Amino acid sequence: MVAFVVAAVFLLLFGIGVLRDRRRFGNAVYLGLSVTFLGVGLLASLKDAPRGVAGVVLIVLLLVVALGPVTLATLLCSNGVKMLRKEGRRPANLLALLAGLGIYGVMALMVVAVFTQSAVLGAAVLTLLLVLGYVSFLFLCFIGYAALYGRLSIRRDADYVVVLGSGLIGGRVPPLLASRLERGRQVYEKLAERCAAEGTETPRRPLLVVSGGQGSDEAVPEAHAMADYLVERGFPADRIVREDRSRTTEENLLFTKALMDVERPDAECVIVTNNFHAFRAALLAREVGVNGQVVGSPTAAYFWPSATIREFAAVFLTYKKVNLGICGGLILLGGLAVLAAL
Repeated sequence: MVAFVVAAVFLLLFGIGVLRDRRRFGNAVYLGLSVTFLGVGLLASLKDAPRGVAGVVLIVLLLVVALGPVTLATLLCSNGVKMLRKEGRRPANLLALLAGLGIYGVMALMVVAVFTQSAVLGAAVLTLLLVLGYVSFLFLCFIGYAALYGRLSIRRDADYVVVLGSGLIGGRVPPLLASRLERGRQVYEKLAERCAAEGTETPRRPLLVVSGGQGSDEAVPEAHAMADYLVERGFPADRIVREDRSRTTEENLLFTKALMDVERPDAECVIVTNNFHAFRAALLAREVGVNGQVVGSPTAAYFWPSATIREFAAVFLTYKKVNLGICGGLILLGGLAVLAAL
């Protein structure tokens, strides 16, 4: 009963947080805690369930615990190899493979600790599992709430549609960026249709901002290539605004905000990026004061795992004081356990 009450409290905090601002990582944590305590409450209630039902549930849980890590590690390694084949051997493309190998490594350490009966190794493995448990909990919170955030309906009124750059290949728009531009075009057309249906004055029709500067390996700023891509496909050139100085997502948002504030102070916008990047972009938009909802465009399935791990790592380090402090506390407890075992 206590677990259900705690779950209800966290669910209430989640609802309040969403009403205050949907672009908060705290909302993800509240939702994760609510689901966790709900699960604890349901497990505790199994003692009152019919014996057959309780047995089936326990068998399923044991199978998930036993086979889940192996299955996950295998899928991550397979995806990592595919990522390297398709995208090249860059550090960011190694994340899924490294995560899969890491899971195998932890399982191997657990087996060694069991067979050697080493108290020191056992305490070290327990410490590692505590840290990984904390990080995994936050990761599940991240992907769960990001999925919910991505399902929000697009706001009915906005002054701007902002498409974030993601890099050029050979001076041209690659498929990943093209996906963002096509999604941005769809959002713009929907907003423009609403303006026309409601008789909104022409100057208040939305504008589309293409945001991206020139990288060291790029012949032209991303914004210019993005604008050319749209114009070549029939998009009206007079509705495009180019932000061509930014190098990072934070700069995308800051420099775009400066442009919007000059033309339309307190403007509202819809920001377009890829689906794996949408929630982190929303967190950054809130941080820099951009009044914008973020929507995602489709991404190739093989690209999603590594990209999501990278996005989570960036969010984790955004709150590094809290997260590293908690991880440090867990490591300290583990160190004390190791000393006690000596």
